[in-house]
Amino acid sequence: MSIRIARICDTPLDVTAHLAAAEEPWVGAVTSFIGTVRAQDPDAQTPVVALEYSAHPDAEATLHDIVTTQIGDRRAVVAVSHRVGRLAVGDAAVVIAVGTAHREDAFQICRGVIEEIKRALPVWKKQWSEDGEAVWKGIGG
Repeated sequence: MSIRIARICDTPLDVTAHLAAAEEPWVGAVTSFIGTVRAQDPDAQTPVVALEYSAHPDAEATLHDIVTTQIGDRRAVVAVSHRVGRLAVGDAAVVIAVGTAHREDAFQICRGVIEEIKRALPVWKKQWSEDGEAVWKGIGG
C-alpha cells in the first residue's frame, strides 16, 4: 500500500501530479475521479456561482484513514486531495488517482474513496447562488 498524496489544501489541484503519483512499473490500471464545481443545483433558484469549502483540523488525518481503509490489503498507489476555500464554477474540488495492477481494484478503491469522502470527511461547503443566496450543504451527511 502506498499513499502518495492525501491532503486538504487551499490551492488549485493539479490533476497531472495526482495521475503521475499513481504510476509505478507494476501498475496496469489507473482510475481517476475529478469532482468539479457545477453551476446547477436542483435546490437552488438561480445558478450556482461558487462553493466555499471549510475543513475540520483533523480532516487530512481522516482522509488518510479513508484511503488506508479503502486500499485494505490490496496493492495500490493512491493520490487524493480535497480543496478548501472559495472555488468558482469549473474548479476541481476533489482529485483522486488510483493505480493498481488490474482495473477492478483501481475502480473499487477509487469509488470507495470518493463515497467515503462524501460520507465521512469533515469538510463542509457553503453554496453561493447568482441571486446572492448562500446555503450550507453537506452538514450532517
